[in-house]
Amino acid sequence: MLEKDVNKFIEHILEEGVKRTENVDKSEKTIPVIALRGKVLFPNTFLNFDVGREISVTAVDVAVKSGSEIFICAQKNAAVEIPKVTDFFTVGVVAKIKQVIRIQGNGHTKVSVEALYRAGAREISEAKNKNGKKYFSATVYEKIYTPVSDQNEAEAYLRVAKTAFTDYASVNKNISREMLEAVSKLTDPNEFIDNALSVVPLKDGIVQALLETDDTLKRITDFKMLFERELEIVKIEKKISEKVKGNIDKSQKEFYLREQLKAIHSELGDDPEEIDQLKEQILEKNLPKEVEEKALKEISRLSKINPSSPDYSIILNYLDWIKELPFNQVTEDTEDLKFAKEVLDKDHFGLEKVKQRIVEYLAVLQLTKEIKGPILCFVGPPGVGKTSVATSIARALNRKFVRMSLGGGKDEAEIRGHRKTYVGAMPGRIVFGLKNAGSSNPVFLLDEIDKLSSDIHGDPASALLEVLDPEQNTTFRDRYLEVPMDLSKVMFITTANSIDTIPHPLLDRMEVIELTGYTNEEKLQIAKRYLIPKQLKLNGVKESKIDFTDEAISEVISGYTMEAGVRNLDREIAGVIRKIAIKVAENSRLRKQKITAKDVENYLGIRKHQKDMSLEKDEIGACTGLAWTSVGGTTLTIEVGLMKGKGEIVLTGKLGDVMKESARAAISYIRSNANKFSIDENLFENTDIHIHVPEGATPKDGPSAGITMATAILSALIKKPVKKSVAMTGEITLRGKVLAIGGLKEKALAAFRQGIKEVIVPIDNKKDLTEIPEEIRKEINFITATSVEEVFERAIKF
Repeated sequence: MLEKDVNKFIEHILEEGVKRTENVDKSEKTIPVIALRGKVLFPNTFLNFDVGREISVTAVDVAVKSGSEIFICAQKNAAVEIPKVTDFFTVGVVAKIKQVIRIQGNGHTKVSVEALYRAGAREISEAKNKNGKKYFSATVYEKIYTPVSDQNEAEAYLRVAKTAFTDYASVNKNISREMLEAVSKLTDPNEFIDNALSVVPLKDGIVQALLETDDTLKRITDFKMLFERELEIVKIEKKISEKVKGNIDKSQKEFYLREQLKAIHSELGDDPEEIDQLKEQILEKNLPKEVEEKALKEISRLSKINPSSPDYSIILNYLDWIKELPFNQVTEDTEDLKFAKEVLDKDHFGLEKVKQRIVEYLAVLQLTKEIKGPILCFVGPPGVGKTSVATSIARALNRKFVRMSLGGGKDEAEIRGHRKTYVGAMPGRIVFGLKNAGSSNPVFLLDEIDKLSSDIHGDPASALLEVLDPEQNTTFRDRYLEVPMDLSKVMFITTANSIDTIPHPLLDRMEVIELTGYTNEEKLQIAKRYLIPKQLKLNGVKESKIDFTDEAISEVISGYTMEAGVRNLDREIAGVIRKIAIKVAENSRLRKQKITAKDVENYLGIRKHQKDMSLEKDEIGACTGLAWTSVGGTTLTIEVGLMKGKGEIVLTGKLGDVMKESARAAISYIRSNANKFSIDENLFENTDIHIHVPEGATPKDGPSAGITMATAILSALIKKPVKKSVAMTGEITLRGKVLAIGGLKEKALAAFRQGIKEVIVPIDNKKDLTEIPEEIRKEINFITATSVEEVFERAIKF
């Protein structure tokens, strides 16, 4: 017995004893039957055993579903593979099933039971479960031992029996001192005999006879004689062994031990060939040296463990993982740059930065023949294709694809795995992904990396530092495997909506590629090339039944979606096509339906989104600004009102702290330069300035509205109108400098949608103008400014 099994056995004897059966229903009942081969189970004991025969597996399943009680008896001939009713002993135990574990791979079931009481079977017969599978069933009743009339005589015999058992235990090293003490403390004769026999491997027939004996006095007598005889046999074996051991050389000793091992496996019902096969499979895989040594060490441990032990299945499961992991298996990358470009262009419109990076990787691979997998981070708003482009990259490279969602992950063990000592331990999801991929160089997508969190179970972001570091991931160690795994060949791709929540050390390990929102023209092309054909196929509508005009698609884009990506656009197009599908289902001869801009409202209802607010005419104290949101760019109007007061500044429109500071900086700049702009300095002391940004329910923040607020404030103070055709974005300083901002492409798209002709941007953003689509650069005049005075000259009508 293993140490933990011994402890459980001793605890059972000392604390529970026969008390376990006091509340057990011992009335006559009909329950499923299992026959053990080579083992007799006694009352008030525990046993773990494997069930492989289908008829026995069915019996276990039926028992679990009907109260977990099962009749366990011994099989008369252990060699009989398919037993009949006549092959069963009719005296056994009624046991309660404590645990059932399905072992993957060999189809066996591991069962843990507690024997409740001795029972006899009146009739054993075949039965069937609801699925028609056969199992053995029996009507059982409790068999009570015949009590001893003379207690003094019984006590005398019991002491002699305990002495015989103690003498035997002194020469049998398999019986520990703790176990001997625990058994010897039992005062009930039958309980002592049952527990003593359960820890000593003896011949089935002899042990079965003791189980079937009803007379307590006879049981004690037979028990005593049995162990006196076993003691003599052990002494003789010891003498023979000592004589033989002195005469055999090293090779003979090895042969002798192997023969003994085979005999032990045979007695335990184990298959030594299975262990040999495992060893062959490990050697055939040509594993890295450290991994192979670890696997062979575990196989050596496995060969010495009883298959009924829980550790046996743990080690077996571990070796299965080692066998199935692709340590030296790789897929061959395509070297055809043209093919890779075609795959990426076919699956996605735009995303030129991503496509260019993949082509660069392939080009370097073609020249060097060996390169570490890049670690890319795609950052962008929802729906722009970050996740889907990763699958296309895998196709373009001819690699396997694995996706792992990190959103909401809090447990470090998700990355590193659990140690084998824990119940239900398994490797982390990195190793799990490699196993599913079947290669050690897949495209591995870590989705939503910006949404990781941490708690008492650890910080998964810190665990990813090793995974995503090219200098460390060559020897990544999963806690379950405890052997190094080379992740350097894996192409890791992470996605995020924002890099603000990604820890800096983790961000530093990744190559960030920004995926900005699509222009309306890009969305139009995506809808025509990808979304409409996809939805037609999904909804069973042929292309010959529907025709979307460009105007109709543009109306859906501008009137029914407000996003940087195309997810909602996909849903709205699906809504239109489903309406057409109803017509087609009702009339198979329906003519081709042409969808125009006017028809969209009939299919999707009234417009969900109106155009952004912008100036309809040149106004005093009002200026159009550009803002970035998570769904793309937008325009906003800054309004400034002056009132008699005490020089207070009122800010409304649900503005954030940074935006409020920008407003105060703009006022401070104008006030400090009042003479330059011909403003009476007393005006600031006697006038309240109210700055408002419409759509007050929407939170707004950021410094990029600085020059817009400064322009609107100056316009109100000098009573000069701001040009309605001009929009602007940029941060202002107290010295009047215009600082760079982000999201210029999205902001330019918003200005383009509103028909704005001039956009003022910081001089430091001049380099970003190349990223704006050419169609927009042709329509909008982008003006760069270094100071706010240049902004005033272009925007205000002096």
